[in-house]
Amino acid sequence: MENLSNNPARDAIFASIRSHLAASALHDAIESELHHATPAVPPSAGPIVIDSLVDLFKESLEAVDGHCVVVQNEAEVVDALTTILTELQRTHLRARRIAISDDPEVERLVNLVDLEVDEFAITPSSSEVFSFDVGISRVQAGIAETGTLVLDSSKERHRLVSLVPPVHIAILGASQIVGTLGEALVILRRDEQVSPIVTLVTGPSRTADIELTLAIGVHGPQELFVIVNREMKE
Repeated sequence: MENLSNNPARDAIFASIRSHLAASALHDAIESELHHATPAVPPSAGPIVIDSLVDLFKESLEAVDGHCVVVQNEAEVVDALTTILTELQRTHLRARRIAISDDPEVERLVNLVDLEVDEFAITPSSSEVFSFDVGISRVQAGIAETGTLVLDSSKERHRLVSLVPPVHIAILGASQIVGTLGEALVILRRDEQVSPIVTLVTGPSRTADIELTLAIGVHGPQELFVIVNREMKE
């Protein structure tokens, strides 16, 4: 076995680690100051308005390759669904077999879409859902800071529908968008209990190999569309 007590390569690695730790101390101090500094906007200024949160959510989602459509009412939600599915049917993603969550509102909206499909199913089983092209669901919150969707499985059966098909279309009310993850966690704890299954989704599924080559849609949807309805309530 190699004698590690007198190994130049090992000593060089440790020396590099020590130098970087020493250098980071200054940056940590600056970061701490910034985080504990007096906020630029006083607390009395009030919460961020919904329109600002919608704009920030859209910008954050599109920055991670998601698609965001902001609509004004239910009729425009149906129009957006029709447009998205029609365009998808012209691609290799097909959009001929549609799976939806068990939310009655989702079923009602999808039934208003005037488009021919091969199959339509509510919460298909784990063995069946892999054969569907598109999953459609609502979500329980959106995080503007990161463009993240919050899915609470105690409110809606949408976990498989949102994570397995190549395309996920999420319907979100503008009033459900909050600024940060912390605010989203507060919403999840309103009833003093948190669902055992909460899923956070930020953009399409992605992964990278050891050479940092990014691949989209390997372990989940390769396309994510979010329809934000300014009129829809929780």
